[in-house]
Amino acid sequence: MQGRKVCESMVTLSHVMQPQDANPAGNIHGGIIMKMIDNAAGVVAIRHARSNVVTASIDRLDFHCPVYVGDLVTLKASLNTVGRTSMEIGVRVESEQMASGKIQHTASAYLTFVALDENGKGLEVAPLILETEEEQRRQHNAKLRSSQRTQERRHQWAASRS
Repeated sequence: MQGRKVCESMVTLSHVMQPQDANPAGNIHGGIIMKMIDNAAGVVAIRHARSNVVTASIDRLDFHCPVYVGDLVTLKASLNTVGRTSMEIGVRVESEQMASGKIQHTASAYLTFVALDENGKGLEVAPLILETEEEQRRQHNAKLRSSQRTQERRHQWAASRS
């Protein structure tokens, strides 16, 4: 299977936040941002796998500042690493107060997606071609997170058995 470059699947999505996205105080619901993150990561996963994909996990989701009605929210999503059937995608969320031009790092998340065949079984994905030092660094960190997740699952399994 021929590999694919990170740049072939990365995506930038933007959306102006509307009143229906907010609570009565005018803050955008975190769940709205979470859905946007999942959508952006899903686009990256589909573009890489060229198949149906499902969200397997959200490793981290950290909110750094609030988003308000009228803000332009931009999501930047790209692959960090791929396994046999899985892919880790990093998503950075920024919000812009369009009147002032002030941009803030709003949230970050790491999501794992699994590629599926037409029968809903895991589908092997193309290897990832890394072209830059930044892409190599992101892959290294993703593999560390994957190892940590595996250790946590083993501890949870062992605890459930005792």
